[in-house]
Amino acid sequence: MKQFDVIVIGGGHAGCEAAAVAARLGAHTALVTQSRAKIGEMSCNPAIGGLGKGQLVREIDALDGLMGRVADAAGIQFRVLNRSKGPAVRGPRAQADRKLYRAAMQAALNETKNLAIVEASVEDLLMEGQTIRGVVSAESEIRAASVVIATGTFLGGVIHIGDERTPAGRMGDAPSNGLSRRLRAAGFAVARLKTGTPPRLDGRTIRWDALEVQWGDSTPEPFSYLTTAIANRQIACGVTRTTPAAHRIILDDLHRSP
Repeated sequence: MKQFDVIVIGGGHAGCEAAAVAARLGAHTALVTQSRAKIGEMSCNPAIGGLGKGQLVREIDALDGLMGRVADAAGIQFRVLNRSKGPAVRGPRAQADRKLYRAAMQAALNETKNLAIVEASVEDLLMEGQTIRGVVSAESEIRAASVVIATGTFLGGVIHIGDERTPAGRMGDAPSNGLSRRLRAAGFAVARLKTGTPPRLDGRTIRWDALEVQWGDSTPEPFSYLTTAIANRQIACGVTRTTPAAHRIILDDLHRSP
């Protein structure tokens, strides 16, 4: 049986930050994830920051977190929103290359001392009375003094595509139902928040000449104070808008929305 000081369940934004900071503080830390290859996966939105959220990224950076540096390494368009207004309401935002972001986050974790990556699906918590002593996967038990649950959308996760309803943490990944049952049995309220993920479009099929071109700032401003330069080639975005016909389709079928 493996023994750690801290176990972090989940390799998304929160899990990566929690695992990295615990390890840097000297705790023997395990980041447990279903797939090592998907650590740092940007499942929903390939953008970092924005109004309100950009300030959070910079606060994470001020606390020596990873997101700002990783976003700078993966950013392909940087813009400061509300630049014409006062500093309090400006919001740094970057469009990120999802593959570059994932690779940069994994590289940052691989360079972190005291941190082990464990590829497993946590099915239950290891309990002694009312105290958590570790986690249980299909393969083994892992013990630790502290357990951080950062499972994101995987707790009892469900995906809706049209009228089809599929249990999943995200597309292609199984949900964490065993852990959900354990938390409910312990008296925790486990609920789901709905998020609508836009379809991924093949860029070769888009009529770019029909779209409004939106470039980033001529001089990209990084999120992290440790970033000295933005190395990636910057690209333009294409802006499009919905139509009354699209609005009508949505309104006519709103009753089918889960």
